Amino acid sequence: MKVTYRSLNIPFKHPFTISKGTKTHQPSLVVKLELGPYSGYGEAPAIQYYNITVEQMIEDLEKKKIFVEKFAFTDPERYWHYLHHLFPQNPFLVSALDMAGWDLFGQIKQKPLYKLFNADTAKVVLTDYTIGIDTVERMVEKMKEKPWPVYKIKLGTARDISIVEELRKHTDAVFRVDANAGWTTDEAMGKIPVLAKLGVEFIEQPLEKDNWDGMKQLYEKSPVPLIADESCVFEKDVEKCSGYFHGINIKLTKCSGITPARRMIARARELNMKVMMGSMNESTIGSSAIAHFMPQLDFVDVDGPLLLAEDIATGLVYDFGQVKVTGAPGLGIVAEF
Repeated sequence: MKVTYRSLNIPFKHPFTISKGTKTHQPSLVVKLELGPYSGYGEAPAIQYYNITVEQMIEDLEKKKIFVEKFAFTDPERYWHYLHHLFPQNPFLVSALDMAGWDLFGQIKQKPLYKLFNADTAKVVLTDYTIGIDTVERMVEKMKEKPWPVYKIKLGTARDISIVEELRKHTDAVFRVDANAGWTTDEAMGKIPVLAKLGVEFIEQPLEKDNWDGMKQLYEKSPVPLIADESCVFEKDVEKCSGYFHGINIKLTKCSGITPARRMIARARELNMKVMMGSMNESTIGSSAIAHFMPQLDFVDVDGPLLLAEDIATGLVYDFGQVKVTGAPGLGIVAEF
């Protein structure tokens, strides 16, 4: 195999603010694996609060590039195990390479990923569209700019309730709330019942990731489902979240790729937990990988290409919440790389 890569820094259409801060661009690493006539693509966005930069991914890849290329590729699961031991401290890089491996494998087998997953494509889930924290006037403007059936509202401020009350005046759409660990237990206890009455479908990561005592209290009293994000990063975290959250949000980049994500879904189902897969503001490359999982999910957040001002691939069609893949082998994308 041959591996090449490209560093991206894609601007957002609007500054993107969550409880942890604001950013105007999304840095990402895109990798390409070439094997015979096939080219497989993968993407890993860099997220500041996980302390893995694009520069770190490139440095680690360069150090062991020869080993990445020498692997005798036959199937992506075997490849993931190899990569997992090759880069034990860099799950983001493993995820990008794992994604590219699955893209290759689908092309070799001449099947799109959802068919390799034996997914029931009759099941349709709608993606939400994310409204980042801003002045309430700007948040209303962003919502009106993008009429959509499901919105994810980023919260974690002193004015959370007034924000949702104002947004609710302008739409009957489903609301989901993501606090990004921005509340204390007492704040969450007060806010969640009010948000439920305002038509919020679920709350994502209300408390700090290690506040298990607080989560237990919320879990026992919340009138809406609570979904783990920052508290559920790797496979081992799924079981830990059982009895504290009603569901998990899997991020491909954080968990180290498609291969472990499939196992996380299976374990969550065994524990009777809801399953969401979320965006980390990927371009169409990374978003396509998420889209192939949609038949297996209860909720999905795959709006990265809608939030970014530019893209480097085609292959996804967005239609008022519905996301359609091309049906071409692998990820089914055409990349400008």
